[in-house]
Amino acid sequence: MFSKDGLIDEIRGRFAHVDSCPFQGERVFFENAGGALTLKSAVETSTFYAAIPDNQGRDNVAAAELMRVIAKAKDDMEVLFNAKEGQFFVGESGTELLFRMIRTAVVESAEGGRVVGSSLEHPASRSAAIRWAEIAGKDYVSVPHNDETGSVSAEDYAAHITADTRVATILHTSPVTGMAVDVEAVAAVIRERAPACLIIVDGIQHAAHGRLDLAAYGVDGYAVSPYKVFSRHGYGVAWVSDRLGAMNHDMLIGGPSDNWEFGTRDTGAYATFSDVVDYFDWLGAQISDSDDRRERIVAAGAAIHAHEKDLTDAMLHGVGNLKGLADMDGVSIIGGVDNPLREGLVSLTVNGMTGQEVVAALNEQGIRTHVRKADHYSGNILDPLGLETCVRVSMCHYNTEAEVAQFLGVMQGIVGEK
Repeated sequence: MFSKDGLIDEIRGRFAHVDSCPFQGERVFFENAGGALTLKSAVETSTFYAAIPDNQGRDNVAAAELMRVIAKAKDDMEVLFNAKEGQFFVGESGTELLFRMIRTAVVESAEGGRVVGSSLEHPASRSAAIRWAEIAGKDYVSVPHNDETGSVSAEDYAAHITADTRVATILHTSPVTGMAVDVEAVAAVIRERAPACLIIVDGIQHAAHGRLDLAAYGVDGYAVSPYKVFSRHGYGVAWVSDRLGAMNHDMLIGGPSDNWEFGTRDTGAYATFSDVVDYFDWLGAQISDSDDRRERIVAAGAAIHAHEKDLTDAMLHGVGNLKGLADMDGVSIIGGVDNPLREGLVSLTVNGMTGQEVVAALNEQGIRTHVRKADHYSGNILDPLGLETCVRVSMCHYNTEAEVAQFLGVMQGIVGEK
């Protein structure tokens, strides 16, 4: 997709440690679902703000500049997410923010009724929904996901949404199967049957792939973890609709009623997220001639999706004279081979080998991947498939077909050694 001469090199040049690890040396990074590469600009920005001693809200030039940076970051977030109302705020992590939004929605919504989620979800949202439904005296209902597609559909939700559904949670993309959920369609089904339902979305795994559009989704809460979308660890970003934002929530007594942040937040967190938005804008400008920032960001998301599809197609069906995973003896693909819901990720198993053994063999040859186990993080996906482990190979738009070819070459050796 990145057909412009030298563009992929320009893209890779903007990220730290793109082809080598300071501890391991040269390696191919196919562990993006665990945490994407970090923009060099975000590293520089984070370093700069870490040294600033001033706090926001004081009567001095430095404090005023910190407030300006935060306000700019919130404006940038509105453009990236296409948020027409509501507010953005940062917290400890994406998981912490999901817990806080879900807690508020469940406790402050009308008494009784049900809270609906799906078995596809990461425990970040599922645990919060189950916990607070029990505390609030609401029934928790789990929508079974489709084992064959590795996702959950609007039709799946429809069978479980009743008029007394108070809160619903949706996972935008699975970190185990790599398959996306049509959030807009699921939300529409929920709204049709339960118009007052509060809808909270876990967008943590989806954000790095672009194509974010809160105005189209019609939901009430959305959370991301910036370290999975080219920023750094140590904070999360959340958005709440005006309706959810106005509900009674944890806050300081006597403080602003619309404030969702606790304590003095790190200005560097906001500033590094502006770096992320600037990057999407820059990438879109390489592909689109539009003068509109939102249109450039949309173009970037479309290009990212197309490039990542090219990479996963190459991984599944082969490169040059190298067999793809789909044609390797003993290799099985979770969610099926040709799945249109796939977002830059392939999870696989190898007959006669544990996931740990495959990951270790790949790592010995400089290919960084990750094992998913049937534990509290991934058991919801693996247990129904009768699997104890799988190997997650996760790519991002800065990865290349040459890296895929390197991976396939190593995989052929691993399969042949069984």
